[in-house]
Amino acid sequence: MEDSTSSSDELKKKKKKEEDSEHEKKKKKKNYNNKKGALGWVEWLRGWMYVIHEMLFQRIMASHLQNPIPLPPVNDLTCIVTGSTSGIGREIARQLAESGAHVVMAVRNPKAALDLIQKWQNEWSGMGLPLNIEVMELDLLSLDSVVRFAEAYNARMGPLHVLINNAGIFSIGEPQKFSKDGYEEHLQVNHLAPALLSILLLPSLIRGSPSRIINVNSVMHYVGFVDTEDMNLVSSKRKFTSLVGYSSSKLAQVMFSSVLHKKLPVESGINVVCVSPGIVHTNVARDLSKFVQAAYGLIPYFIFSPQEGSRSTLFAATDPQVPEYCELLKADNWPVCAFLSQDCRPTNPSEESHNVETSYKLWEKTLEMVGLPLDVVERLLEGEQVACRYGADSTD
Repeated sequence: MEDSTSSSDELKKKKKKEEDSEHEKKKKKKNYNNKKGALGWVEWLRGWMYVIHEMLFQRIMASHLQNPIPLPPVNDLTCIVTGSTSGIGREIARQLAESGAHVVMAVRNPKAALDLIQKWQNEWSGMGLPLNIEVMELDLLSLDSVVRFAEAYNARMGPLHVLINNAGIFSIGEPQKFSKDGYEEHLQVNHLAPALLSILLLPSLIRGSPSRIINVNSVMHYVGFVDTEDMNLVSSKRKFTSLVGYSSSKLAQVMFSSVLHKKLPVESGINVVCVSPGIVHTNVARDLSKFVQAAYGLIPYFIFSPQEGSRSTLFAATDPQVPEYCELLKADNWPVCAFLSQDCRPTNPSEESHNVETSYKLWEKTLEMVGLPLDVVERLLEGEQVACRYGADSTD
């Protein structure tokens, strides 16, 4: 009887100890969340200071760069450039083609791309061999379109040396919109679709090894925050604005790129780089208010032209030192992928992008949203075929 009472007392003490421990954990978690919320504001303000600093001083910081930037020999390269009928993408495609690369313009409007090619060929006539450019249709607002594009390109069984995920949207001042796939448009165009495209094109990138995935990002990722439980920004936690949608999608791209960078072994020869083109005067300006458009006109000194804004991407895509830098980061187990600033120099992405736990949660959530298994990279590297729930026999 005495032994039974003693055991009962011990169980009660153990239970109380566990309850106290659980209470202490909750208390610590609450304190951490409060602290994180305060830190979030600090990071947000710091991010805005960085954005303002880049806008005011980007031209001075990049004063050592030539315009256009000279490219190394690229005659043997095949490059896919998304969103290449306007702005930075147009300059990237044109300069790569004029330097001898085989360029695939992946665009939503093939006719506009074909008209551009005709214009470039006419201007180039007599200066050498005809430009090696072609057009393939790709609509990033349709994940079915992304899968069909990747399947069509992979079916060629040819190499891909550089994938440049340039296309993006920033619907300034517009209400929240969703794609037919059910995802917030900034999230899909700026993050989900490029992520899906990058993964699905791994077989071609492997054939083109050494190869690179270049993601045209933005300094605005410094003011972004990612909630993996609310990727569509539909909860009441944060009121949706186009700025929130854009900055969050750009941060998500950096985080996803960082995990992909880690999952690709050095032996694969595939490197992942994010770049900031700087503050550039592109078609985004057409969505701005008349007042802000007027401001754009008053401060041309501070704003890059599309040609100037293309330099960091072209550098990331062609410079022979970039793979060495990526491998160095991998060897050091650096938490984020390579990030190049508008002056073509390595820089550190936002503090929030260094959150490894959130990055891996975002990786898993992204793969779930685009319909791919969690081990997709490993399986593709092994030469397996991986099914995606989009594409197949579906139609837009």
